[in-house]
Parts: sequence; structure tokens; C-alpha cells
Amino acid sequence: MLALLFAVTPALAPGVLTSSALLSMLPFAAILAIAAIGQTLVIQQGGLDLSVPGGISLAAVVITKYPNLDGGKLPVALLFVVLLSAAAGLLSGLLITQLRITPLVATLGVNALLIGGVFQYSGGSPTGAPNNLNHFALNKSGGVPNTVIVALIAIVAAAFLIKRTVAGRRFESIGENNEAAHVIGMAVTRYKVSAYVLGSICYGVAGILIAGFEQTPGTDVGNSFLLPSVAAVVLGGTALSGGVGSVVASACGAFFITLLDQIVLSMGAKTSAQLLVESGAIAIGMGIRVVRWSSIAGRFVPAPAGLSSSTHEDDATAQKGATEST
Repeated sequence: MLALLFAVTPALAPGVLTSSALLSMLPFAAILAIAAIGQTLVIQQGGLDLSVPGGISLAAVVITKYPNLDGGKLPVALLFVVLLSAAAGLLSGLLITQLRITPLVATLGVNALLIGGVFQYSGGSPTGAPNNLNHFALNKSGGVPNTVIVALIAIVAAAFLIKRTVAGRRFESIGENNEAAHVIGMAVTRYKVSAYVLGSICYGVAGILIAGFEQTPGTDVGNSFLLPSVAAVVLGGTALSGGVGSVVASACGAFFITLLDQIVLSMGAKTSAQLLVESGAIAIGMGIRVVRWSSIAGRFVPAPAGLSSSTHEDDATAQKGATEST
């Protein structure tokens, strides 16, 4: 889908694929990719995190309000953001695993709590980010935006931990089948809670980067990341029912969504059209997953010569009998 979008973009919006346009778009795609990593981890455990807006907004407010333009206080502010993000994820995980609250309800409540904290701490007025954070978020290293480098590090680290470690394989197994994992003695609760904690930390990192990039972020800066983060994960192929997923594919989905938004805006559509496009992308991604492509292909691919329908039925009957005997 991403390759197809690149192919048709010159005909729809030629200016979107220029080097300057791509460089200005990549930071937003990178920040969305980091948020999508967190959403991927949660969805792999069969959940859906609606606290993304609150997590990103709170991180952006703390990283700007606490230093108050003093770059020397930035390390302490970074630590506060990580701790607050982890606490928010821990709260969501405990509400879901211990009190058996539905993930949608639990994370929606935590999001409301975080938004309340944003307005309480900021007083409703945004503050500028320290110069050293602005410098890092806006600059490039080797011609690559620093935000993209941070996203690549996060993607590689998450992909390695999930695909190349025992804990990562257990994480996927628990998401695929909670009951079976519990029977064989896996720490199901611990892994589920860790998904929400790590997811919230990802939202915090995204909030830090967007604060530095926008320099003076609004108190609602995280609102625009909820639907795109879900769309990126769905387009990346991770099933909403949980199980195996790919943070690399989710990052590609984030780039797809960002590029698609830019095309829509460059064609003169209103900003509100982005929501329709993102909703449509989720619907298409879900539709592709649920369609039984093998059945559709079987209707159009002719049977081999000399093989009648009765032969097909005889083979199916024999296979069913063999399965039952086994």
C-alpha cells in the first residue's frame, strides 16, 4: 500500500514528494511512529489504549513547564516525564488486570485523569520549550532529522526485544492466547501490565519530541495522535484481537498515514478531511484482514483438467475422515 501510494502521489500531488516537503514531513511521521509502537504493544495484548492524547499532552506540558526555558533543568524534566508516563501505564494495566475493567473504559478514564493533570499543572497556558530541546528536535544529524533517528532507535530496539528475546516471544504468545499461556505458567498479568507501561512511555517520548519540534505546544497537542496511532497499527497488520504484530510494519503504517494526510491537504481538502481519511484507512485495513482471499481466489481459478467436482467432494470427505481418525 505504501509503494502504491508513492506511485500515485506524483499524479495527485506532485509537490508532496519533493526533498524539502519530505524532510518537513518526516519528523511528524517519526513522532507518530513512536506513538504507534506503544499502541502496537497494547493491541498485541488484546487491548486498545485511548490514553494516547493525555499521555502525549502531559509529557509536552511537563517538559516545557518545569524547565521554564531553563535548559539546565531539562534532564530532571525528562526523568519526570518518564516516571509520570510509566505511572499512567501502570494505572491502566492494574485497572484492567486486577479490577477487570474493559481496556476501552480503563484507558479512557486514565486519559481523562491525564488531561485534568495537564490543565491543573499548566493553568491552561502553554510554555515554550528549552532551547536545547528545540535545537535537538529541529536539527539533523548526517542529513537525517534527529526525530527520525530517535524513532529508528525505538523501532529497532522494540523489534529486537519482541522478535529476538525469550521475553518477547512470551509476550506474543500471551497476546495470542491468554488462557493457554496461564495454564503453562506464564506471568500473564505482568506482561499485560508491562505492555501498558511501555506504551505510555512511548507516548511520553512522542510528547517530548513534539514539544521540542513545535517549540510552544498547546495543551491539547496529543489529541491529533489517537486515531492515527490506531490506524498505523491496523494498517501494519496487527490484529485488534491481539497476538503477533510488527512494530516495523506499524512504523510503515505511520509513514503511510502521514503521507496520505499531506496528499489530502495539498489537494485542497479541509483539515477535517484527515479524520475521514484515517477512518477509511482503518476500515480498509480491517477489511483486508477479514476477507477470505483463498475462497475468492478459488472461485476464479479453474480446477485442474480431468478433476471433477465429485472428485473434490470425495477428497474433502476422505480428508475429514482422516482428521477425525487422527
